[in-house]
Amino acid sequence: MDFSLDQLQMFVQAARTGSFSAAARRLGKTQSTVSLAIANLEDDLKVELFDRSTRSPALTATGRKILLQAEAVLERCQDLQASADGLSQEPEPQLTLAIQAPCGPLLPLLREFEQAFPQVDLLLRQPHSSSASELVARGEAALGLAPSAPGYPQALEFQQVGRLHLVHACRPDHPLAQRNPLSADDLQQHRRLCASSLPSQQPPSSEYLRCLRLWQVQDQHALLEMLRAGLGWAALPRQLVQRELARGELVELHLADPFHGDWQVGVDLLWARQSPLGQAGTWLKERLLHSRVYEMDRRGPPPAR
Repeated sequence: MDFSLDQLQMFVQAARTGSFSAAARRLGKTQSTVSLAIANLEDDLKVELFDRSTRSPALTATGRKILLQAEAVLERCQDLQASADGLSQEPEPQLTLAIQAPCGPLLPLLREFEQAFPQVDLLLRQPHSSSASELVARGEAALGLAPSAPGYPQALEFQQVGRLHLVHACRPDHPLAQRNPLSADDLQQHRRLCASSLPSQQPPSSEYLRCLRLWQVQDQHALLEMLRAGLGWAALPRQLVQRELARGELVELHLADPFHGDWQVGVDLLWARQSPLGQAGTWLKERLLHSRVYEMDRRGPPPAR
């Protein structure tokens, strides 16, 4: 490999700003330095990145493809530097994790965290008025765990770390429990309970969720109490109600075709691009990226890979 990261950085800045002079000002270099670096990069890659026949250099079709790869390389380098910075530091005194998913699957990992960083205070936030991604973007949380969503802020990086399987449930003496399997009309005639802190994604065929009566709460534990009290039915993560289902306190509602089966909702790990994590945050991030802690369907945990 003959080209350097500096050349890639100058190429990316020139592509983003639309001129070599603007890229030079952004990077604190001279225009001739940027022009020469990009020309050498073209020679090294044996491709033409910019069309210089116009007043302002424009990316060629090849240049647009190379730009995507160059941006990915630079982002990976930033990740590497952030990880190295985190590992070289003393553990931070406190770590905040924003969670919009059941906490139960995290407990084994948190036990390991306790052993590895006994002096670090851990704050778990379950946002109601805002999202986990907003807390991370604002710097109020180092990491976030939330249902997959489109359009994260540009300042965030993310990676899917597992899936949540949602189950329809109610109390055993609820009228719906006497009519398994159920149709969409059956569900629509009864009150639906939902929590704003739980996954909001709906499957493509979600018309049956448009119930005539809907009660909403902000806290998932309040939702469970209402469900156990027989105040309605709910669709919520299997992880959250597996004990109640096993004890017979709640029953699973089975939907007739074409609605049969579990819903699957991705769970993303979120972190800020430009905010280096400390030693404890880096450790937790890497463990979460390599753990499929949220997978569970009606058959239980998946077999070990």
